Amino acid sequence: MSELVTGEAVALELRPAKLPSRGLAVLLDLAAAVTVYVVVTLGLVAATASLDEAARTAVSIATFVLVLVGGPILVETLTHGRSLGKLACGLRVVRDDGGPIRFRHALVRGLLGVIEILMTFGVVACVASLVSARGRRLGDVFAGTLVVRERVPAGQGGFVPPPPPWLMGRFSGLDLSAVPDGLWLAVRQYLTRMRQLDPRVGSTMAERLAADVAGCTGAPVPPGVPPAMFLAAVLHERQTREAQRTFGGTGAPAAPAASPTPAAPAGAGVPVLPPPAHAPATVSPVVPSAGAGAEAAGGSGPNSGASAGRPATGFVPPA
Repeated sequence: MSELVTGEAVALELRPAKLPSRGLAVLLDLAAAVTVYVVVTLGLVAATASLDEAARTAVSIATFVLVLVGGPILVETLTHGRSLGKLACGLRVVRDDGGPIRFRHALVRGLLGVIEILMTFGVVACVASLVSARGRRLGDVFAGTLVVRERVPAGQGGFVPPPPPWLMGRFSGLDLSAVPDGLWLAVRQYLTRMRQLDPRVGSTMAERLAADVAGCTGAPVPPGVPPAMFLAAVLHERQTREAQRTFGGTGAPAAPAASPTPAAPAGAGVPVLPPPAHAPATVSPVVPSAGAGAEAAGGSGPNSGASAGRPATGFVPPA
């Protein structure tokens, strides 16, 4: 997790906020600020009724600056980039390096926000956000900040995509014992959030993680294999080994031993027939006589015709 998150748990790889969500957050912030401004103005009008016109004008200008300019700056400073509208839309203002913003960042954003949001009714902010690759307005450019989407949609986290079929089992010979648990956790976190990352940040992170895994295993990343696919295949191989170690291997369970049966003669292609439904009433073995033995030996004898019809094995086949 430390590989993916820095600062005050600010996720660097979350996608930058788009113009619709940012516009909705600004409208909510303006609605809250205008409501506070109207309430404060009504109170000051009643309190400064005895003052002259110049004093009332000075109080009105000070109220406008403090509420509509100083209020958002103070809120973003105290909440580290989470105003009321951004909190409702799941957004947050962070620095370019991913850390939480400070007072100077909120001050620059607030002062330029008066020009590009209040004085021009948001036209300059919209144009700058559309032109910028990461959706930043002028206040973000000069302050060195970025508005990111902090909220992760439910149900998309925790799923590790499987490797492609042509990488299945390709890394079965790797020695994964030297890879630390922290690196495995970083690889899993990257794969589960790979689709939510900025493409440039995700590619750089995949290359770094693949190089770390390759350095621990002693085998380089195969040429032509993207780093993300390599990480998915290696993690799948580790999960397969863990499953084999937990459940005792991948072989199929042995079949129960059958009762011993007489082996068929080698080379015999005749299938074994089932036993007869009804055995003969009486089967008596036929013992060859001496004459039959002589006939078998000599090939001639007085009972050669009779012995020819008898089986040479001494057993009568079943009916």
